Amino acid sequence: MDGTILVADDDRTIRTVLTQALTRAGCKVHATSSLMTLMRWVEEGKGDLVISDVIMPDGNGLETLPKITAERPGLPVIVISAQNTIMTAIQAAEADAFDYLPKPFDLPDLMKRASRALEVKRRAPTPRPGASEEHSDELPLVGRTPAMQALYRLVARVMNTELPVMITGESGTGKSLIARAIHDFSDRRTMPFVVASSSDLTGVDGPANLLARARGGSILFDEVGDLDADTQARIVRMLDTFGDPAPRIMATSQNDLSDQIEDGAFRQDLFYRLSGVVIAVPALRDRVDDIPLLAEHFLVRAEREGAPMRRFSDPAMDMIRSYSWPGNVRQLGNTVRRLVVTSPEDEISKADVDHVLGNQPAMEPLGGRPDGDKLSASVGAHLRRYFDLHGGVLPPPGLYQRILREVETPLIEIALDATGGNQAKCADLLGINRNTLRKKITELDIRVTRRRKLM
Repeated sequence: MDGTILVADDDRTIRTVLTQALTRAGCKVHATSSLMTLMRWVEEGKGDLVISDVIMPDGNGLETLPKITAERPGLPVIVISAQNTIMTAIQAAEADAFDYLPKPFDLPDLMKRASRALEVKRRAPTPRPGASEEHSDELPLVGRTPAMQALYRLVARVMNTELPVMITGESGTGKSLIARAIHDFSDRRTMPFVVASSSDLTGVDGPANLLARARGGSILFDEVGDLDADTQARIVRMLDTFGDPAPRIMATSQNDLSDQIEDGAFRQDLFYRLSGVVIAVPALRDRVDDIPLLAEHFLVRAEREGAPMRRFSDPAMDMIRSYSWPGNVRQLGNTVRRLVVTSPEDEISKADVDHVLGNQPAMEPLGGRPDGDKLSASVGAHLRRYFDLHGGVLPPPGLYQRILREVETPLIEIALDATGGNQAKCADLLGINRNTLRKKITELDIRVTRRRKLM
């Protein structure tokens, strides 16, 4: 890398680490804990790139972005923040930050983004547009896990593009909420948001009436995989005859559309038209660390809606965290609302949670069954469900290799992560030859990195 980088962060450790890493990469670095000093450097014409925290002792880094843009159009800014919510990602995108990374961040990843920012500035030092109007911090999307942070960044990047968006995930994960957030925080926010159904496309004038209702806003086809063949055909024809202004098209699906395409139940041409960008929403069991945060969020929301103030005891929260939540965020929200109403005391107890969850679908806790079932039992349950999903028809041939691959991939990835990417240690941990491990990494297309996390 080549250039001068301005670093603003109130954490001395982060300033030191970034200064050392960027200097070793060939850059000049000016580091400060003050936004006032940062702005003085910008005004003096210093710097080819800014890396800035959000919450600083003398102000907010996001609020400084428009000032940087006004003073130095074309100066890229990478925002790093421990305030890792979707609003931070959206506000960073709206203020036209070059990139956004939540803390703790991956140092090699930040270095790559810094290099790309410097290269973009060298090739195209054009003015960048200013920030747009502010929005409320109230969004129905909560989560700080890496999976949700990746989702936030993707949402922020696609928000004002013209690409159609396909949002996939299990029932109850919040797919429709994400579609609504994309619309409400985009340039189309003042235009209609229309959730289309099969009946909206019936008749000769159905598609035209739907487009008239949207008026250049957004159209959402909710659970598009459930639409019949005739409705799918009408959507294809409508998408091919857009006039001006054309609406933003989004769709959600909890079904595996690739399987439906193979079975002839979903049109391949419609899939390609709808999947300009695919946003996969993780199941709640895949972001366990977000469960306490979500539970507290639903407590606060219930109180705002007039319910009595409640709090969770530690054992109660542990029980909530260990449950697998097959209904995902929707089920968790409904459960918390029920606990708020039915719990006799201000503190929700483990017994209260046990009573409510006793009426929920019988699912294995995330931590494993208390009766000591082995891993083989859990794998067997998943395999049985896989067969059951085919409705009495045998799965496609090649099942043995598919299952082995699905088990091997996470096993090797987790082992590599646990050993810091050291293949010799990983091979020893797994009890296999190092050459065998290398072969598996290549065959399974596993990415090997040495990660260093910064708090």
